[in-house]
Amino acid sequence: MRFETLLFHTRFRELAFNSLKTVIELKAAGLKKVVLAHVIPREDVAFVPYGGTLKANEMRMREEARIKFDDWIRTIGDPQLKFSQRIEVGAANAEILDMATTEKADLIVLGRKKRTTFEKVYVGTHVLDILRRSETPVLMSKYMVQYEWQGELLTRTNEKIWKRPLLASDWSEPSRRALNAMLALKGLAEKIIVAHVLGARRIKNLEMPSVRRLEDESKKRLQSYCRQIDDAGIRSEDHLAMGRTVEEIIKMSRDYGATMIVMGRTGKDWYHEYWLGGVSHQIAELSELPVLLIP
Repeated sequence: MRFETLLFHTRFRELAFNSLKTVIELKAAGLKKVVLAHVIPREDVAFVPYGGTLKANEMRMREEARIKFDDWIRTIGDPQLKFSQRIEVGAANAEILDMATTEKADLIVLGRKKRTTFEKVYVGTHVLDILRRSETPVLMSKYMVQYEWQGELLTRTNEKIWKRPLLASDWSEPSRRALNAMLALKGLAEKIIVAHVLGARRIKNLEMPSVRRLEDESKKRLQSYCRQIDDAGIRSEDHLAMGRTVEEIIKMSRDYGATMIVMGRTGKDWYHEYWLGGVSHQIAELSELPVLLIP
């Protein structure tokens, strides 16, 4: 798996351009084309009483987006990257997924929406829908975030996000595809951290000999992943943990200096994931790091 065509969706929030600059470092691993995308919500240009649209508003919003994109392209000034623009009107999730298909994107990049005080697992309705439905890898980009750690409110700026990714594997087929995606980062990733968590629920009723067997099996699989990474010319290290999966993955990402978290998206029990947040979605929301989900 290679990331040659990137679809970067933006609502032009603060620091969106900085986020774009960190993502296009993928050029060192073969990125060739960047599609800059913006979706104008239909309700912003709808003329409800007559079922039509306010064409003047739509044209103005399209022109504002085009001028911003033109300025971004000029500022980046990289003749080796091909840039194009997609400015559409409609529902964000449907338009983004459609653009990813028509542009043959290898990666979708989205920003997260700030959650409100009463929402615990919240990545934005349209983002959550894309994470669940997309057949294209999705990166939730987080250039600057505030998060709580050990009772303190901290601020983190995520630069050089491809330098030390943490691949959190559950040995599923999407996890193996995530490994293949990491192998394509030669020349960009300094080291890839491979991690696995023996989940508390999985081992809750097991006798200690059975737990030991799972531990030994997990270590062998971790070592197999690391050998493939080493053979691709990238340094690796493996880590095994036991406990609550989401908490342990986030803890390992902090302990071992990860710059992003990469996971396969299994798609199990989508109803539960949609309303309560599965492991991958919870990490996408709760981690202060960018999170890349591979379907």
